[in-house]
Amino acid sequence: MPEPLRQAVHQLVSEVVMNCEEVLRYTEPDLARDWKRMTLIRATDASDTMDSVSMLIAAYCQRTGMAMDTLASYLQTRQQRSRATGPRDADRHEVAGMLGAPLPPEDDQNAQMWFSSGQGYTEGRLMAEADEQRLFTEACLHGLRARLCDDLGSLDRFPPQVAAMARRVADCLEVPETAST
Repeated sequence: MPEPLRQAVHQLVSEVVMNCEEVLRYTEPDLARDWKRMTLIRATDASDTMDSVSMLIAAYCQRTGMAMDTLASYLQTRQQRSRATGPRDADRHEVAGMLGAPLPPEDDQNAQMWFSSGQGYTEGRLMAEADEQRLFTEACLHGLRARLCDDLGSLDRFPPQVAAMARRVADCLEVPETAST
């Protein structure tokens, strides 16, 4: 990867990480009044920035002669969908499962699959194995943001286990002062 492209990718991915941390931060109870607006804004900011990363790399690949069908395959264009269309039925069924709504009709297997997925979050089935990884990821993101913003006090609003691990992450990121000579 050419160095200027690598630098751009690193910068943009760093922005995505900060937006992802804010998505997590706005799920905390003390920020409840803005959670809908801010989680959606920051999640879409992260998504749009990752799209920019993809398009920069794609433009480079195109410039260096990659075939368009290969490029489309790598960009996974068949998976793409617009946010402008709003939530899909699958999204609505998954939320219904999370919130304990009535089970969809048995003849709609797709709806039942998404509904069951939503129930998995409520019942803790989907998070049980990833719990340690999720905790570590959250702590890393919160610790990184606290260090970058020089705001270690902001970690006090998180659950104790997350806050303690995030402080350890922030401490590791502290730049040691050089000894004066």
